[in-house]
Amino acid sequence: MGFQQGLSGLNGASRNLDVIGHNIANTATVGFKSSQAQFADVYASSLFGVGGLQVGIGTKIADIAQSFTQGNVSATGNTLDLAITGEGFFQVSKDGVVSYTRNGQFHLDSEGFLVDNSLARVQGYAAVNGVLNTAPGADLQVTFSTGQPQVTSTVDMALNLNADEVAPLVAFDPADTDSYNHNTSVTVFDALGSEHTMTLYFSKSTAAVLPGTVDWNVNAFLDGIAAGGSILTFPVTTGQITPATNDFAITADVSVGGVATPLPITVQLGNTTMFSGKFGVNTLTQNGFGKGDLAGLAVTKDGIVQAQYTNGEALTIGQLSLSSFINPNGLQSIGDNHWIATPDAGTANTQQPNSGVLGLVQSGAVEDSNVDLTAELVNLIIAQRMYQANAQTIRAQDQILQTLVNLR
Repeated sequence: MGFQQGLSGLNGASRNLDVIGHNIANTATVGFKSSQAQFADVYASSLFGVGGLQVGIGTKIADIAQSFTQGNVSATGNTLDLAITGEGFFQVSKDGVVSYTRNGQFHLDSEGFLVDNSLARVQGYAAVNGVLNTAPGADLQVTFSTGQPQVTSTVDMALNLNADEVAPLVAFDPADTDSYNHNTSVTVFDALGSEHTMTLYFSKSTAAVLPGTVDWNVNAFLDGIAAGGSILTFPVTTGQITPATNDFAITADVSVGGVATPLPITVQLGNTTMFSGKFGVNTLTQNGFGKGDLAGLAVTKDGIVQAQYTNGEALTIGQLSLSSFINPNGLQSIGDNHWIATPDAGTANTQQPNSGVLGLVQSGAVEDSNVDLTAELVNLIIAQRMYQANAQTIRAQDQILQTLVNLR
């Protein structure tokens, strides 16, 4: 007669209550993964014992296994709040220790590093001048710098020149509206980001160089200074510009930081037409822009972190990396929603998000705890009854022992 079975049951029930209580306590913890106590029976070892006559001596906790199922995703509106949809862990580093987490509540520290609430730095692929490195494992850092301006080198236009227009009878003069048929302007930029105005004047020619075609003279000006021009040729059978006259180069000296500097630009008119109807600019783009101040950050579903500037440009500053494991239950919890790798978990597979088995990154959202509170409350009742029942077996053993002691 012994108390071993009841004592082991009490111990197991107590540990089970601890696990359930831990789950309930972390119902609102972002990225938390619930655990479950798994039991195993216990038998005394006997080299020559007969299996059918063995009486167990209780139970034990065989494992406390975590459930890595996906939690609900809740929107927060904060750009640096990130949720993983699918497999994978964020990789973070603090004091040389690499750990993994599903809690994507990130922010920038005083040095611009992307960190979590424990100040562990988020790892990924760093970028140099917008070009991503090929190897992960770098701290992601945002540089609060002014966006570099870009000089305009090409202007791409798609126009329609009115085929019914009459050719001007006077020599071209930008100040005389009777000397041209149409004009349009676009803002361009120099190397320092200063704005300049490019204006194109279109004049129908009185005679064409090639039979069956109509020529249009185009004159370009930069800040009112003549910058060159070209002749556009349109076959009357199609009204489409002749490819040989699509592009032309212009240049003029403009003031760049107070210094007269040439500003060469290639004008592309490949989709220009000459149809009967009003003059119109269908598309107009140019590849320059002025300086920009940092306006905010954006994170794509592939984990690319971009700095967005007031000039409308975006610069890639890095890409988050995600890690997966063959056996995530082999990871060791160290608190702060972090796990560290162990040999039982297998080798970390660290890649870009949305590659292989790895999931997507959702910005402005977090992954909720995967604790099912209703189920845990039911488990709590069962664990309480389990504890009480094991206490009853000890009481029964005590009463029987007392009866034996009282025999005379």
